[in-house]
Amino acid sequence: MPTTTLRFLAKATDIGYGARIDGGHVLEWVDKAGYACASEWSGRYCVTAFIGDIKFARPITVGELVEISARVVLTGRTSMNIVVTVSSGDPRTGELSRTAQCLAVFIAVDDDAKPVPVPAFEPQTDADRRLQEAARKRAGMRADIDAAIAAQHYGDDTSAPCGVLRFLAAPTDVNWGGKVHGGKVMRWIDEAAYLCASQWTREPVVASRISGIRFYKPVMIGNMIEVRARLIHTSATRLYISVHVKSSDVRTGAGYVAAHAMTIFAAIGDDGRAAAVPKWEPVTEEDQRLDRHALQLAEVLSRSSA
Repeated sequence: MPTTTLRFLAKATDIGYGARIDGGHVLEWVDKAGYACASEWSGRYCVTAFIGDIKFARPITVGELVEISARVVLTGRTSMNIVVTVSSGDPRTGELSRTAQCLAVFIAVDDDAKPVPVPAFEPQTDADRRLQEAARKRAGMRADIDAAIAAQHYGDDTSAPCGVLRFLAAPTDVNWGGKVHGGKVMRWIDEAAYLCASQWTREPVVASRISGIRFYKPVMIGNMIEVRARLIHTSATRLYISVHVKSSDVRTGAGYVAAHAMTIFAAIGDDGRAAAVPKWEPVTEEDQRLDRHALQLAEVLSRSSA
């Protein structure tokens, strides 16, 4: 099975908004490993189309050895489904444990950014076939999540807490194709969701699960970026936060939605365990509709975990 593995030590500069490596950095690493695997398999430049349901089992601390393994498990005409596994542990013993895993979808493109066919992946072992079948099932779940998200409209009729980041896409954000790489966009998503969650709880929070990140259009260097995170539901210990990334031309103001994600955050108590979350009550009709949408999404995710 075609596999790409990245190995490195988690550095102090990888710390984000907390004392440990945040979910945004992990998502960035996932994107890099997935890209390397997809490009090697296809022999083409590849773009991130979707990052599937990712659960964070435990945090990564500075100094740990991190291993990111990415392998192709299913191909379409122009797409590659890649399972990305993140493991980490003490470099002195070399014993690593899984910290996160997800299914990533990449599209191979030509020099004009048009999708091009990729070599078909044919499983050779029973393990390969099991992984391929699991990828097909997860693709079905992804379709359910996409349909649920696409059916929703986000307007201004809301009383929901929001966290908003605005900045210019910098040259240091550029990828190998001259645009902002998907991993950087995912890090922005995590940061905006963290802002929204921490402002509502006024307590330490961590990313618990990212149900899906859909990429619609590339982000250009120099564009104005607005990352808007909006609370749409709270449970006893979780906050469901929808995040949109908008990219706009600073000269004309013309903009578009570049990516959308559904994130789940947890509040953390002094003992390091999940703490109670202040309940949010939806007020407007739109808030109530999105609150129901979050419950439907939670049901889809529970089926995927069963």
